[in-house]
Amino acid sequence: MSTLNKESTNSPDLIEQNTLYSVHEFCEICRIRQEVLVELIREGVILPQDPSDDTWVFTQRTVTRFKRAYRLQRDLDLNLSGVALSVELLEEIDQLNEEIALLKSKLRMI
Repeated sequence: MSTLNKESTNSPDLIEQNTLYSVHEFCEICRIRQEVLVELIREGVILPQDPSDDTWVFTQRTVTRFKRAYRLQRDLDLNLSGVALSVELLEEIDQLNEEIALLKSKLRMI
């Protein structure tokens, strides 16, 4: 099992959301080796923008997901399968909270 790099949470946060990163750039930003990236993809922790494309690219959202995954592994000592599941559930909770906020704002207009 790979562990995520301790220094990975030090990368800049103020990067444009539409930016796409190559494998090399993603690894540099997240401070991980390409072998670790491949394992993270295999375990479903992160995915390239289009996994079927021969040239993988990653979004800023993927960088953010990696940081969250790193913190979960570091803080809770989860294996990569556990990290993938946890990140997925946390993102689902975030989405539900956004929907609740939207519905609340619509109710206020009634």
